Amino acid sequence: MVFVVTGGGTGGHIYPALAIARGLVDRFGAEVFYIGGTRGLESDIVPREGLPFRSIPLAGFKRGLSLSNIAVGWKALSGVRRAYGYLKEIKPDAVMGTGGYVCGPVVLAAALSGIPTLIHEQNAFPGLTNRILARFSGCVAATFEESKKFFPAGAPVRVTGLPVRKEILGAVRDKAREKMGLPPGRLFIVSFGGSQGARSINKAMLSVLGHFFGDDRISFLHVAGPGNYTEFMDALKAGIKMDEHGNITITPYLHDMPAALAAADLVVCRAGAATCAELTTVGLPAILIPYPHAAGNHQEHNALALEKKGAAVVIKDRELGGSLLVAEIERLAAGREELAGMALASRSLGRPRALDDILDCVQVLMDNKRKKRNRIT
Repeated sequence: MVFVVTGGGTGGHIYPALAIARGLVDRFGAEVFYIGGTRGLESDIVPREGLPFRSIPLAGFKRGLSLSNIAVGWKALSGVRRAYGYLKEIKPDAVMGTGGYVCGPVVLAAALSGIPTLIHEQNAFPGLTNRILARFSGCVAATFEESKKFFPAGAPVRVTGLPVRKEILGAVRDKAREKMGLPPGRLFIVSFGGSQGARSINKAMLSVLGHFFGDDRISFLHVAGPGNYTEFMDALKAGIKMDEHGNITITPYLHDMPAALAAADLVVCRAGAATCAELTTVGLPAILIPYPHAAGNHQEHNALALEKKGAAVVIKDRELGGSLLVAEIERLAAGREELAGMALASRSLGRPRALDDILDCVQVLMDNKRKKRNRIT
């Protein structure tokens, strides 16, 4: 079998696409090609993963009226022609898209060519590309139940969840807590703002760490971000002498996030789709602070979906402050019963079989294609 996977622009589209690609190789023994943009992160990431890569020069539409959108629209039409040429060359059995502007021309070209298609939507509020492509796709694999209402009526939506790293699935809590050097019964809070950190979360965490410094009920691991680490440490050291107590650890980047999440009792973080999927797979309560400039405000939709089920507390970025975050952590630390309930709610939302469920959808597409071919012959 031969498949094409497409998606790009951001890691949120690329990493699910790579997970699906690996799953296609493992389950079907397939050859998988990746079609991405020339300027997106995928042009660097995908070749390093060893997948054959084809590129299309595309750009995203600007919001509002803009003359540049005319050029973007022309590029999109040219992209469909380029994608059609790639598909004619590769002759895939099916095409899988995970969103981003490059996904549109490729999935559309596949649908117009009669090639079965699947799209995966990571967020509770679907991106524009996937809302359009849902009309042409044989299957829409959604991460959140809440996203279903945003797709066109009759779209073949199945809630599968989002594939998470095998390391997340395999981490063991007791071993992780031992690795972190955590005393039995101590609350462990992990806070981060994404791979590059987040200034608003860092600022609020300065107050939190100052308040809980030396508190033997709680240990903190805060990821400040590579670009913000020095500034954060200078500000922190101005208020506390960290060498006197061992309940606070600060790092610019966390390489072993799976162990940290397995050991944690509470997480303070953004609400990207991959992060939410990892939290719910592990069954972690969270204080979610959605990134306010995400396209379509999709992080707030993700966060509210978890809060609605009792798995998280949501604080909007514009409302975030040190005193508010201190108060929320104090409240949750004092009431371990609420944390336990949030953990159960979080785990109930987790979908550790997400990749298998997506691959099951691909199998259905293949079975339907085979039945259609048999009817014709």
